[in-house]
Amino acid sequence: MEDVKQLVADIKQKNLKPIYILMGEEAYYIDKISDFIEANVLSEEEKGFNQMVMYGRDVTIDDVIGQAKRFPMMAEHQVLIVKEAQDLSRTIDKLSVYCKNPQPSTILVICYKYKKIDKRKSLYKEAKKVGVVFESKKLYENKIPDWIRRVLSSKNYTIEPKAAIMLTEFLGTDLGKINNELDKLQIVLPVGTQITAQHIEENIGISKDYNNFELQKAIGIKDKMKAFKIIHYFGENPKDNPMVFTVSILFNYFSQLLKLHGLSDKNPRNVASKLGVNPFFVNDYITASRHYPMRQVSKVIGVIREFDLKSKGVNANATPQGDLLKEMLVKIMG
Repeated sequence: MEDVKQLVADIKQKNLKPIYILMGEEAYYIDKISDFIEANVLSEEEKGFNQMVMYGRDVTIDDVIGQAKRFPMMAEHQVLIVKEAQDLSRTIDKLSVYCKNPQPSTILVICYKYKKIDKRKSLYKEAKKVGVVFESKKLYENKIPDWIRRVLSSKNYTIEPKAAIMLTEFLGTDLGKINNELDKLQIVLPVGTQITAQHIEENIGISKDYNNFELQKAIGIKDKMKAFKIIHYFGENPKDNPMVFTVSILFNYFSQLLKLHGLSDKNPRNVASKLGVNPFFVNDYITASRHYPMRQVSKVIGVIREFDLKSKGVNANATPQGDLLKEMLVKIMG
């Protein structure tokens, strides 16, 4: 995110480069940067003759180079944005010839989503010499709640940890999808609001009481009644609560508990750092580690692996999801 801020700051200060290659698995920042360039480099009067958007599926590299070599009309720069440039992956390296002698008045933006340009190839090396090569990496799931917090903080909102976890659990690691939901929340909630689990439930439709976060917490403190209520809800609403996802969440949770048992320094700050969890939840993990000694945690992980296979149809004999979840819970909690 700091790289993005610096890149945007340079563009604002008119510290422009003749070529920007925006690549990587996470499309969100690629779109954000290219949209910023599209909106801010040229004035509205200049854009008519000097700004063009091409799409990889509709053009060739020769088309792109030909357009890039054109001179601007009554403006200092022309902006050429090539979206979905991954569709040109077979010939993209031909741009290296242009990078050796780019048109100084052209700002060429290559949006190369879901892939990376080979760093061993000449295009990467030549582009780095004269321009910017930005890699947008996929965030790990445990980094998403903090990303949500920072995005909201920049817009004068805060969010409670549970609400951020709920969003992550429901939406995964797709930053674009998460940002769309955050935008919806900002429309209905006044600036300065602390976004709570209740807000998430009311405006996005994620249950604040019946979700994998609450299930994990109930299992951790061995609250069987609550855990079985949640499992029953999942069984009644399988489309919204797929078992394969629940199994994945629990596997990660008990893997973290196993890691916790192996730590010699159980200071909360060290635990948060080593487990990669929000400090707010450290006490929950420490409590769970008391309920589940290391040997039991290892056994539970074996159970979860067994039911991971069953959730995918192996040795399950068409058993309903709800029944599999209940059977798994019995084996986990004893």
